[in-house]
Amino acid sequence: MRRLSKYVLIFTLFFLAGYLVSFHFPLVTAQTATPTETPTPTPKPDDSGKLEDLKKRISELEGKVTDLQSQEKTLSSQISVMDSQIKLTQLRINATQEELTELEEDIKVASGKIGNLEQSLDKITKVLLKRIVATYQMGSAQPLEVLLSANDVSDFVKRANYLRITQAHDKKLIYQTQQAKTDYQNQKNLFEEKKEKVVALKNQLEAYNKQIEEEQQAKKQLLAVTKNDEQKYQNLLAAARAESNAIEGVIATIQLKDGTPVSEGQVIAVMGNSGAPYCSTGPHLHFEVRKNGSLDNPGNYLKSGANIQYSYGSDQYDYYGSVNPSGSWNWPMDEPITINQGYGSHGYARSFYPGGVHTGIDMESDAGLIKAPKSGTLYKGSTSCGGSPMNYVAVDHGDGVISWYWHVR
Repeated sequence: MRRLSKYVLIFTLFFLAGYLVSFHFPLVTAQTATPTETPTPTPKPDDSGKLEDLKKRISELEGKVTDLQSQEKTLSSQISVMDSQIKLTQLRINATQEELTELEEDIKVASGKIGNLEQSLDKITKVLLKRIVATYQMGSAQPLEVLLSANDVSDFVKRANYLRITQAHDKKLIYQTQQAKTDYQNQKNLFEEKKEKVVALKNQLEAYNKQIEEEQQAKKQLLAVTKNDEQKYQNLLAAARAESNAIEGVIATIQLKDGTPVSEGQVIAVMGNSGAPYCSTGPHLHFEVRKNGSLDNPGNYLKSGANIQYSYGSDQYDYYGSVNPSGSWNWPMDEPITINQGYGSHGYARSFYPGGVHTGIDMESDAGLIKAPKSGTLYKGSTSCGGSPMNYVAVDHGDGVISWYWHVR
């Protein structure tokens, strides 16, 4: 091997000083490159305003419904509220379907990108593995040895250029592999997020479809029960409000006293029609439960499995309410028991009762006897309901739980 001149040797040493730093630390350069940002959903130039327009109309209709609900209650205003609510729910259904359509398109695009990235990552990884194998097969030759073994200046320059190109290629290959892995993971995360949102939107859509059916049924039942007559509606409204005011007035102000012990199953009253004609349309028991003075669902206390039936069909459960007993108490009347109205915020309650909630369960039984569902202390009393006396009994069961029985004798 011919010796290189001292000038070439000096040039070589300076060249290697810069070269070896970058050759032995290529990952530092790769790691400081600009990171890949998380992909964003593909824009929809043709339909981008459709969903926004639906959301705007929903907001406007929500305001209209609120205004209508604040107006004085008449049959016509109640029907207007129902019509607007039905339109509002339909708009929500349309908006949800539009959002689902956009998401499904985004998922399709993301799936394509993931497939392409998988192929790209696989290709780059294979190339990188081949490069690693090739480097290993070259043995332990160091860059300095490769350069110093040059035959002349021309050969030296060629070898130096080759080493620079090789080093740059390796750095680029490593960075491309890292970037492909990042892109792939970002797309996978975006894909999974969209899939989860699709599931949530489908559940929401199902709930809206059920809601609009209930709203349409409520309108139909309201027209049926009032016979589309304003006076009939006002009479029912006045009766429901009078009953609610009478019950809440007693519970808020009465001091239960002069009670007597009562055992579970003991007869405490008889089903009656007290409060008629203003607050009762026929003999029945209005049964409710309060805990620490607050309203509670009677179904949380009554046993399941009782022989109960409804005075209306299953298609009207959402309008008049249904019962779902899950407690340990016996029912306060002998079976079979007929339910005339359930507890809670069903369609009838929203049309007539203050706050839109029926506070108890209306029931009746052929025997007409009312029994204590659990032992406690019995109290009796009477109040005025729309100008007529309405009798009640109450049983304090302890732990802040009191059961109430209205329209009795």
